[in-house]
Amino acid sequence: MGFGGNYQHLTNIGLILSCATFTTGLLADITLNAQLFAIKNALATTAAPLEVLISILYWGIRSIDERLLIPEGFELHWLPDVGFHLIPAVVLSLDLILFSPPWTIRAYSAMAISMTFAFAYWGWVELCFSKNGVYPYPIFAILNTAQRVGLFTFSAFLMTASTALLKWVYGRFNGFEKLQKEAYKPLKKTLYCLLPSLLDANQISKVDTRKV
Repeated sequence: MGFGGNYQHLTNIGLILSCATFTTGLLADITLNAQLFAIKNALATTAAPLEVLISILYWGIRSIDERLLIPEGFELHWLPDVGFHLIPAVVLSLDLILFSPPWTIRAYSAMAISMTFAFAYWGWVELCFSKNGVYPYPIFAILNTAQRVGLFTFSAFLMTASTALLKWVYGRFNGFEKLQKEAYKPLKKTLYCLLPSLLDANQISKVDTRKV
């Protein structure tokens, strides 16, 4: 696979983030630790829209021409294909709707995250290409630089739209009143939950310093 290995592919990067989200959520359920719940919910605000984006792009582009994504000889059996490119989006969306607090991430924040992620991935793809001489997806070799800018910008907008769609579905399923009253602010909530531990650690270090 050369430089970057399997992690040249957006699908695998999404799976890593999804696994981190699920693992943190499982540990939070087992330990009932508020800090882990906060971290899990913060991860989900990126993982869920990203997996929805991956599903839309993969199945959309594949419906046009699968060779734009899959080189000849690298076809997947339908079961892992669905498992990699559809199931994570479905499971993360259900987790949000059924088990998670509502999000209040604003459109500009969602767009900032999406644009950062999209162009960071493009930079990673170009770095891998400079080492390997081949792109992870054939479509990148077909597009020129301006077209790639358009593709990644469109992907960022689509990821932002996925965030908005997930918020809307949550509101329809759970009620918009709950969405407004119990809205989840991932960064603020995560910092709020982590702050007591950081303060305790700081106090302990001060006590140890005084003893010395």
